[in-house]
Parts: sequence; structure tokens; C-alpha cells
Amino acid sequence: MTPLSGKELAKLVESEGWTLLRVNGSHYIYSKPGVNVRLSIPVHGSHKLKFGLQRHLMKLAGLQVDS
Repeated sequence: MTPLSGKELAKLVESEGWTLLRVNGSHYIYSKPGVNVRLSIPVHGSHKLKFGLQRHLMKLAGLQVDS
């Protein structure tokens, strides 16, 4: 899996139909109609997300997770 920054992951989930609800500090909060999950994506400039966090967020969002 290619490491992504918070900004890159935010763009990816937006392209999958997730909508930005609010920004709380440096965390972008997303929701999607019909899904009972809220995503909180940390956006700290161009810093890459850690592997476990990125994998967890992608799994919650229903995105393909390659090991």
C-alpha cells in the first residue's frame, strides 16, 4: 500500500461520495449517506499517515486495502 498524506486520503474519499461535514482543528470529518460511520482524517500538511491508521480509515470508508 502506498503511503498517503491526509490531504490525499481526503481527496480519495471525496471521490467515493463522502462529504465533508466540518473541520475540527486539523481533522476533517466526513460522512456518507446510507453509511453509519464518520471518518476523522488528520490533515497535517504533506505528512504521510502511519500505515495502521491509513489502513483503518480506508477499511471504514469501504476502499480497497492492499496489504
